[in-house]
Amino acid sequence: MFFNQNEFEFVATRVWVKNRVVFMELTDGREIGFPAARFRRLANATDDELAHVTLRLGGTALRWEALDEDITVTGAALGRFQVALPLAA
Repeated sequence: MFFNQNEFEFVATRVWVKNRVVFMELTDGREIGFPAARFRRLANATDDELAHVTLRLGGTALRWEALDEDITVTGAALGRFQVALPLAA
């Protein structure tokens, strides 16, 4: 299947963190999660710092004010991470 990534944008209605996994509920009802460790600033954040995430720009961005970190909902939903998964042992 081929698609143009510029043709759509994911929008979140809710965001939360549980066990160092960031979850987003999208407008279509899906819930998507990703490990905080997949982003450099989030990987080094405390649990309390991770918990203070908010939605910005009409639900198109995640913001951690204390960490000065912004992540697009679309980027996270498409798996555009800064850090690769560790290799399995």
